[in-house]
Amino acid sequence: MATTTATAHRHLHGLDHLRAFAITFVFLYHYGGMFPHPDWVNRISKFGWTGVDLFFVLSGYLIASQLFATIGRGQAISFREFFIKRFFRIIPAYLLTVIVYFSLPSFREREALAPLWKYLTFTQNLGLDLRTQGTFSHAWSLCIEEQFYLLLPLVLIGLVYFNLLRKGIWLLVFLFMAGIGIRMLCWHYGVKPFTDQDDGWAYWYKWLYYPTFSRLDGLLMGVSIAALFQFKPTLRARLQPYGNYLITAGGAVLVAAYVVCADPKTYLASIVGFPMVDAGYGLLVAGAVCSSSFLYKRGFTLTWQVASLSYVLYLTHKIVLHITQGWLAQKGWNLKSTATFVISTLACLLVAFILHTVLEKPFLRLRNHVLRSWPALLPQQHV
Repeated sequence: MATTTATAHRHLHGLDHLRAFAITFVFLYHYGGMFPHPDWVNRISKFGWTGVDLFFVLSGYLIASQLFATIGRGQAISFREFFIKRFFRIIPAYLLTVIVYFSLPSFREREALAPLWKYLTFTQNLGLDLRTQGTFSHAWSLCIEEQFYLLLPLVLIGLVYFNLLRKGIWLLVFLFMAGIGIRMLCWHYGVKPFTDQDDGWAYWYKWLYYPTFSRLDGLLMGVSIAALFQFKPTLRARLQPYGNYLITAGGAVLVAAYVVCADPKTYLASIVGFPMVDAGYGLLVAGAVCSSSFLYKRGFTLTWQVASLSYVLYLTHKIVLHITQGWLAQKGWNLKSTATFVISTLACLLVAFILHTVLEKPFLRLRNHVLRSWPALLPQQHV
């Protein structure tokens, strides 16, 4: 979610389309699941929880592909530069959102927050109990991405140092398989004993949906695609004419995943459905970066703009929906009407646009200034 769209909208329009789809899907899912809504919202948003998985695949691909390109040029990864860029891209809007949640209780969409230190250390997703910490729960995905940003460059630096990069494929396979095994253990020991309880659903979220150790499939899928395209140029060239076929295959896998995950809290969905979803989105991403695909060939202002707002929109949409619907309720509006949906959605986009303009863009300019001012931090690679 927090990855920059600069590369995408300069060269890869397809990734802008996918990012815009992802934030729209997640937005509809949260709108239908937490707020009064028209009936038609649920009919198109049931699978919307997977929009976060698409964000994970995109993040894994974009970050890893640029790190791999640095390695491919024979240059060392600058750990300091990497985190300076991530800091200025992620922290300002995130910290502002945290401040609003903790200082203005009336803005909260639910009753309680996790402890402040969990948000500040990006560990809120670990042990998250929706029964007592349901407010700003969507920060869980940002926590996973931040943990990923911390570990990925360290792992790559280690693999390069010990000349093990070519064997990194086995590490990816191991992590994929470990994820399946961990979810099986979490199901049997953390979820199954409580399935007959009224609050059994909370244990599923706590042990299977939110933890980093059970949700790495999407990020690993993105890293795998980046590795394939960077280190297997012949295979990448062979795939280029088949972009639309990859997208079609991804759609077919997602249809199958939709059937398997009709109830995502089942054992089959939790163990097999998660990697199916990520495989489907992985094929979409692979197709979207192939020059032959319809997603690659044409950029649209609307999808580019929605993609550029996706991070702040994700951070703030629950606050804005809560405030907007509260105000409309005072005016006597029917909160389940399509008109309320339209006004609430426009309010979310307006707030995201304002924050993107007055907060994100200035900090991105400051980031560039910092990097230009400290040449030692900029060894000619762009992560």
